[in-house]
Amino acid sequence: MRATLTSKGQITIPVLIRNRLHLQPGDVLEFDETTPFLKATKAIDPKAWEQFGRDAVDPWKGRDIHAAMDEMRGQVKLPPAKGR
Repeated sequence: MRATLTSKGQITIPVLIRNRLHLQPGDVLEFDETTPFLKATKAIDPKAWEQFGRDAVDPWKGRDIHAAMDEMRGQVKLPPAKGR
């Protein structure tokens, strides 16, 4: 896909890309000037970051990592250890 840069430095993002990335009028894009190509990402509202994970609950609270792994994958039977 192609877009033409206007004399004011504006481009129109093709509708297929806007739809795929869920871009809406008023969305803010951030440009990465460290890349050798044009890279823009949708900026995330700082208020959204404040809410992110706020209601998360630890489903394995109080258990050690081995108990949590056993619950997720089932117990693993290890082969007998070889003597050294």
